[in-house]
Amino acid sequence: MEIEEERITLFEWISQEHPDLNVLINNAGIQNWMKVTEDHFFERSKQEVGINILAPLHLTSLFLQLPLLTALINVTSGLAFTPLSKVPVYSATKAFFRSFTLSLRRQLRNTGVEVIEIIPPKLNTDLGGKGLHDDAPPLNEFLESIFEQLKNGQTELAYGLSAKHLKENNITIKEHFKKLNMEQKKLQ
Repeated sequence: MEIEEERITLFEWISQEHPDLNVLINNAGIQNWMKVTEDHFFERSKQEVGINILAPLHLTSLFLQLPLLTALINVTSGLAFTPLSKVPVYSATKAFFRSFTLSLRRQLRNTGVEVIEIIPPKLNTDLGGKGLHDDAPPLNEFLESIFEQLKNGQTELAYGLSAKHLKENNITIKEHFKKLNMEQKKLQ
């Protein structure tokens, strides 16, 4: 929901038609492969920031007004930990949203609203283009793992490489960044 007025309209409709809504899932994501030297880099970046950051921030602000809201679920990415240089803005927006989620969890800790983060790794989907992730783990395995983690009461739900990154330190993250981006260079 890139347009602010549409988000407000959605919230107003939910407030009137479904005031018992108790979970908001912020699963915004647009991923553009781009270089900072491209002619339309700034315009494409504004769109990505608008969809990946501003829209979920606005929805969070709106939906926290619902009296029965008990959970906020934000979907980030393994690229929040180790950015892929082909998708510099996407990676940065997911790092921003991870940081925001950590702060949000802290701020809402005594309100009765649980803040959960889902941190998917690269999965076998068409994100970024058809066939790009055919070698990645299947979506159903990821989903089964996420639901199991939810049942166990975890608030940072990760799988595969994302689970590994969640436990890493800055040294290992830097090593992974170098490796990840070297692999991408070979594909060019």
